[in-house]
Order: sequence, then structure tokens, then C-alpha cells
Amino acid sequence: MKKRLALFLSILMLLMSIFMVGCNSKESKTNQREIVVTDLLGREVKIKENVKRVVAIGPGALRLYTYVAGKDKIVGIEEFEKKNAKGRPYIIANKELLELPTVGLGGPNNPPDAEKILSVKPDVIFTTYAKDKMEADNLQSKIGIPVVAISYGKISLFDNAVNESLKLIGKVVNKEERAKEVVDFIEGVKKDLEKRTRDLKDENKPSVYIGALGMKGMHGIESTQGKYSLFTVLNIKNVADETGKTGSVMIDKEKLVEWNPNIIFIDLGGLEIVKQDYSKNSKFYDSLKAFKEGNVYSQLPYNFYSTNIDTALVDAYFIGKTVYPERFNDINIKEKADEIYKFFVGKELFDKMKEDFGELGKLQIK
Repeated sequence: MKKRLALFLSILMLLMSIFMVGCNSKESKTNQREIVVTDLLGREVKIKENVKRVVAIGPGALRLYTYVAGKDKIVGIEEFEKKNAKGRPYIIANKELLELPTVGLGGPNNPPDAEKILSVKPDVIFTTYAKDKMEADNLQSKIGIPVVAISYGKISLFDNAVNESLKLIGKVVNKEERAKEVVDFIEGVKKDLEKRTRDLKDENKPSVYIGALGMKGMHGIESTQGKYSLFTVLNIKNVADETGKTGSVMIDKEKLVEWNPNIIFIDLGGLEIVKQDYSKNSKFYDSLKAFKEGNVYSQLPYNFYSTNIDTALVDAYFIGKTVYPERFNDINIKEKADEIYKFFVGKELFDKMKEDFGELGKLQIK
């Protein structure tokens, strides 16, 4: 009887141990295997807690990811990212990305390639392609992998959508501290630029114009922006604000003659177009005050597959120092630029950018 009782108790203890281990294991898996995040489209997405393999697709998605996590965990990139690293510091600083498998064409008007994405077995996909919840849900349903929508918002630079996207990436790949550092850096630059210029009275501000801005390709001096973010943060009197437009706008040259700004910036991406136009139309350019007085300056192009935030911040300091030299007399552009590039992508790339596009300074168009 005692032997039977002992055997029964032993079996009971064994079953209880198995049951407890099973419960703990199940609970552990539940706690560790998934987290729930809300993406930039307001979708709740369940993701593995320990993400090890990542794909970032769409304009600027890979860039935002590298700002937070470098090349760590990326297992494939779009063909568009491989075509030309020029002007994209995140690729220049992480050239190993170019050796990774291709996960689709990328670029304008090319939807995600589900088959190629699946071939690299990512745990999560970050995307800027999805314009609404349905589009993101459809991709997630089709591919069977969590899809997290991120965004540059409407203005890219100093847009809260960028900050939220960076923090979301940090949460998903366990880089929250770094994500916070990046957001704080961007906001810190914004505050510094605003602080230096916010007390200037309008009557003491020169009128300024930016031309040859990229907009789905390169353009000449007619391509500009209303409410240009770099001018806005610096409290610059942007003559193109008169158009009432926010963002890209093509103006008539006659309007530029009418505005006749004190200072003109030319984006180096469109400089050759401006030079070619000058050779045919020199009277127009020579009639402008900024050209007559030698107040035409360069700007590094920063829109390549969406916004290179690091380069845009470099431009902001150069523009500020050019328009308001007394407010930026403590700023050495090369030192500031290399500080910015090193923070975002880990390398001092100002010399490389100048090599690829030209000097930041006065321009000789003739």
C-alpha cells in the first residue's frame, strides 16, 4: 500500500512539474515573443520582441533606420539604393549595405516585391510606401511578415512624423536610447537655429531666394519652395512665400525679376542647368541684384530618395552664417558639418560631399 502511495505521489509530482514548466514556458514565450507597436498610420502591429532581421523599403526608410541602428540587422536593400551612393551619406558610410541581396527595384512607381522580400526572411519590414492602412495591411497579409509604416511627414525636416518614426524604429529593434539621442539632436539644432535669429526685425532682414531645387528631377533657377523649411527655421524673409504655396513651386522668371532678392542660393544639384541657362540668357541673370552684387551662394543637395536630414542641417548652418554672419560668427562650417555627419552616420563626410558636388560658398555662374 505504501509503495502504491509513493508511486502515485511521485507520478503526481512529475505531472505537476511538467504542467508548471509548460505554463511557465508558455507564459515566457508570450511575454518575450511579441510586442505591439502603433505605426505612423495608426495601425497596431505585433512584432517579435527580439528582432534580428530587418528590411526597410521605400523613399528614405533605410536612411531613417541607419540613423538609429546603422547597418545592424539589415538583410537586404532595394536596387534603387545600390545604383548611386552620391549625395546619400547613410550609404557612403555603410558601404557594406551594397553587398546585401536585392529586395525589389525601389524608386518611384515601383511597388514592394513580396517574393524578393520573403527570400531574405525578415522579422519585420519598415516601409514608407504605404499611403494608408489598407495598403500596409494588404502588404502584411500578402507577405505574412509584420509591416510597420514610417513617414517623413509633409515637410521632412523638423516634421514630428520623422521624430515619431525614429522612436518607433528604436522601439522595434531595441535601440530606444539611440533613437532618443537622434530626436534630441534634431530638436537641439532646431532650437539653436531659431534662437540665433528669432529676435531679428523684418526691416533688418535681407530678402532671400532659393533656386534650382530638385523636384522629381533636377531643375533650373525657377524651381523653388514656399515656406522653405531651412528658411523658416532661420526666420529668413523668403520672397517665394508670396506665392502662398508650401513646398515645391515653379515660378516665372519675370517674378524673380520683380522680387529682385538681396541674396540668392542655388542648389548644387541644379547648378549645371543654371549655368547652361545663363549662357543663353545672361541679361536676365545680370539684371538681378544678387548677381550684380555677387550675393549668389551654393547649397548642398539633400533630397535623394527623400531627405538626407544630416545634409539639410549642414545647409541650414551655412545659410544662417551667410544671411546673418554676425549671428553665426562662432560657427566653423566644416567643423559643424563633420560633427553632424559623424553623429548621424558615424563618419566625417563633409569633404566627400564637397568632392561630389562642389564648395559651399559664393558661386561664379559666368
